[in-house]
Amino acid sequence: MKTRLSFDRLEGERQEIAVLLTDDGTAINLPKRLLPKAARPGDVLSLSLARDVQATRQLADQTKAIQAELKATDPGGDIKL
Repeated sequence: MKTRLSFDRLEGERQEIAVLLTDDGTAINLPKRLLPKAARPGDVLSLSLARDVQATRQLADQTKAIQAELKATDPGGDIKL
């Protein structure tokens, strides 16, 4: 998926939040550090998003491993406060 965004302004005490606008006027806030270094308010930026299937599988495997470790050390039962 690819979309165009207009770089509207910077916000925050240190001007670290970039406010980008979609074609329908929806504001998207991103850390300024994620923008190209030469980007300035008034620029039109192109944003691409893609699903990373391999990274998704790796994250799922890591999550299952951690859950298995926790289950192995869980004595079970309810928590008493």
